[in-house]
Amino acid sequence: MMFDKATMLLKVDPLILSALEEDITSEDVSTNSVMPKKTMGEVDLICKEDGILCGMQVFERVFTLIDDRTEVTMFCEDGKEIKKGELIAKIRGDIRVLLSGERTALNYLQRMSGVATYTKQVASLLEGTKTTLLDTRKTTPNNRIFEKYSVRVGGGSNHRYNLSDGVLLKDNHIGAAGSVKKAVQMAKAYAPFVRKIEVEVETFDMVKEAIEAGADIIMLDNMTHEEIKTAMAYIDGRAEVEVSGNVTKENIAALTDLGVDYISSGALTHSAPILDLSLKNLHAI
Repeated sequence: MMFDKATMLLKVDPLILSALEEDITSEDVSTNSVMPKKTMGEVDLICKEDGILCGMQVFERVFTLIDDRTEVTMFCEDGKEIKKGELIAKIRGDIRVLLSGERTALNYLQRMSGVATYTKQVASLLEGTKTTLLDTRKTTPNNRIFEKYSVRVGGGSNHRYNLSDGVLLKDNHIGAAGSVKKAVQMAKAYAPFVRKIEVEVETFDMVKEAIEAGADIIMLDNMTHEEIKTAMAYIDGRAEVEVSGNVTKENIAALTDLGVDYISSGALTHSAPILDLSLKNLHAI
């Protein structure tokens, strides 16, 4: 499943509402203490460090789900490189809405922008190669749709979205089936013929078995540089090749000479720091 902006926005309302309910179980006591009645106001969204912006429609949706009369004027769009001190947007509406939605809206925007920023840093190290950067299923529960969209905004590509989205036979699937060959045979018999069969392998013998079984994609997991070169020479175009296993921006450059089709990195989603953004200068209007 590929995620563009339109696809994501069709699916996020229940998730955002759940996040709001997590933050406001009955009322916002702090806001209601200082703002007992409706007062119109405006607040600025400010960037506090350089990065890639991502999640502006989600940010806006938090406020409009609380009150659809809230107005967000955006000066930047997803995918834009933003700089420290830059004014990203102005939000206008009931001050109670602006205060109550602030943290949830920022949580989404900071997290999504952080993933996009980190992905951009990693993807830039693969520029000029034939290798596609992929994410994984190592995502925050109930936030996968946001994080995988953010990877795409940052210049990466999506691996399968979930367990229904593709066949990937990992070590425990192979163990359950009894061998690489049996696992591939069973997958070919069960899965629709239009689906590719990917197999995770850890040794050269498993590479040979996967090729003989007719795997479409071979994932070389946690192999050394020399082991990957040996495997690539043996595969020789008979299957697509993915490299995986503790890939980060600190070590991905060492893999660029191998000519593999894909490199997947769980770090894109599980280790990306947030991008610091803030709502400032709230005032009545």
